[in-house]
Amino acid sequence: MPAKNKHRLSSLDRSIINILSNDHPKTVKQLIKLVQLKNDRPEQEIAERVLLLQDQRKIVLKDQLPLSFTLKDYMLSFHAYWYLVIIVLAATTTTLILANLERAPIIGGILLYVRYLFGSIFVLFLPGYSFIKALFPVKEIDNVERAALSIGMSLAIVAINALILNYTPWGISTNPITLSLLGLTLTLSTVAVVREHQTLSKK
Repeated sequence: MPAKNKHRLSSLDRSIINILSNDHPKTVKQLIKLVQLKNDRPEQEIAERVLLLQDQRKIVLKDQLPLSFTLKDYMLSFHAYWYLVIIVLAATTTTLILANLERAPIIGGILLYVRYLFGSIFVLFLPGYSFIKALFPVKEIDNVERAALSIGMSLAIVAINALILNYTPWGISTNPITLSLLGLTLTLSTVAVVREHQTLSKK
């Protein structure tokens, strides 16, 4: 179903919207084939434009994901924005924790509070959110339940992680805990985005 706003659309965008209005394709794959016949563009380019128009809410599709989208394309799309946010937050927090802020008193003093904020999110939310997202890749639970479970699971993951580190040569210290939580968070979130892509692709 096309949206009313057609301003600032490319010829390919207009073609997609017109085909949706006139031909009423039943699936995204069928839409892409029809657009390809009339525009002589690569299938991948059309799929990207369809997803972009859907993200911009210029069109509404029954299929949530074009069937031709690869995992790499999906991970870089708007649908997987949460995955990119987790990577940025985890990497930023790790950098702030491992950086020697004491050598820069003025800037370091400001960044110290930023470190506390990011560190709290890194410890109390990200590991659990990634784990819950891996268990429930699509919206099977509401946002409040997901947030509550994320905090609870984060506390459990951090405790288990610290217990395991206690029996390693590194022991329980800032750097090993930070790096191990970084690895766990990135691993769990990657598993989650792969499962989400697979689930949506089957719809």
